[in-house]
Amino acid sequence: MKKLLFLLVLILSSNILSAQSDNYSTAINNFQNQYNSDQYDSVFKSFSAEMQKTLPVESTKQFLTGLKTQAGKITSKELTTKEGTTAIYKTDFERAQLEIHLSLDAGNKISGLLIQPVTEKKNVSESQAANGLNVYPKEISEIIFSKTKDFPENTQVSIAVIKDGKTSYYGILKSDKTVKPSENQNKVFEIGSLTKVFTSTVLASLVTDKKLKLSQEINGFYPFPFKNNALFTFESLANHTSGLPRLPENINLSDISNPYKNYGSDQLYDYLKNVLNVKPDAEKKYAYSNLGAGLLGHTMAVSQKTTFTQLLQKRIFERFNMNNSYTSSKDLGSKLVDGLNADGQRVSNWDFDVLFGGGGILSTTEDLSKFAAAQFNSENNDLSLTRTPTFTVSEKMKMGLGWHILKSQNGKDLFWHNGGTGGYSSSMAIESDSKTAVVILSNVSAFNPKMGNIDQLCFELMKEIGK
Repeated sequence: MKKLLFLLVLILSSNILSAQSDNYSTAINNFQNQYNSDQYDSVFKSFSAEMQKTLPVESTKQFLTGLKTQAGKITSKELTTKEGTTAIYKTDFERAQLEIHLSLDAGNKISGLLIQPVTEKKNVSESQAANGLNVYPKEISEIIFSKTKDFPENTQVSIAVIKDGKTSYYGILKSDKTVKPSENQNKVFEIGSLTKVFTSTVLASLVTDKKLKLSQEINGFYPFPFKNNALFTFESLANHTSGLPRLPENINLSDISNPYKNYGSDQLYDYLKNVLNVKPDAEKKYAYSNLGAGLLGHTMAVSQKTTFTQLLQKRIFERFNMNNSYTSSKDLGSKLVDGLNADGQRVSNWDFDVLFGGGGILSTTEDLSKFAAAQFNSENNDLSLTRTPTFTVSEKMKMGLGWHILKSQNGKDLFWHNGGTGGYSSSMAIESDSKTAVVILSNVSAFNPKMGNIDQLCFELMKEIGK
């Protein structure tokens, strides 16, 4: 869900200087001890001044708390390589094996920190692939090939491009070390956190129908007070300003092959009543939250006395003729593209319970392109509402409802979201002024070191069709 969901994260700062190996050993040992004992302030104090500006103390705490929730404590580590001024440690956590990339400045302060899935080194010959996409326009073919050639065998990527009122499909299958064309616009993939856009669209539809208000607090729909008397509005859940963490602390992620399956309403209610740790007077900030999106979907269902999947079916799938969009992977047969892990091996699909609104939808590029094209119809007031800015994150990004609002190279608003699960990655970008859009679904794992290529492919195609 980011990549905005499941990828464990990312901070690299510039002007990194070299240090002696024993200083790196001291730094990684200190990090392990401070991380394991929840001394997140101490971790922050070990950062360089530039790093502290890049990752403020509250962001540091949120990142490390989320990391521990997902992966647990560090149990062991091993220096695997030194690349320039960066030391890379293969690190065993209680529930995952990850790489920690650590850089120090001249004062032995941490000036670069990257924590990601373990990257296996491959021989150059293993990653070589041939471009078999000569049936596609040259410019499109070259962009797609450059971003997909390093993915594992049996990778599928399904692409929809909307321009001038026409939808074009470009599918690929990598097999026999060749990136080949494939008609897979009707194949089903998990869309991961792209689900959040649909969850927020359900909210917008209920608001335009005057059944709910964005400023309305969700607390009244629950028969118990939230811990610390925390209050959340529907809008704050949809634009990630609720202050909720990425994941609830009481979720059990020991089964990383299907991490959300057993987190139901009992666990959510226990969290809200007994675990929740959000300060009532906390400053409003953007903090991406799968928990918040899941809580939003569940609360809307409670408010309408139905299930969230039924709300999706009625207010989204049926309305936009999305006939190949689903809320479960069961019984899909050959329609479903198998998800792959980072090594290209088949993995199980993810099942969602109460947190479905954060990432549970499965769909096709044909269906998602219908939803994208509907954004260009000014009569769809609820869709317009989702694209209306509700919070300014930075000079480069605002939040609508679900959508991240970026600036395209031509200065226009670009509405974007992506997604990732254990076996799939997705990305969608829409420019409503020019009525252009790109939708990408794939069976590239969110834990694949090259998963960022899916977003890069999306943005490069948007740039190409905007010429």
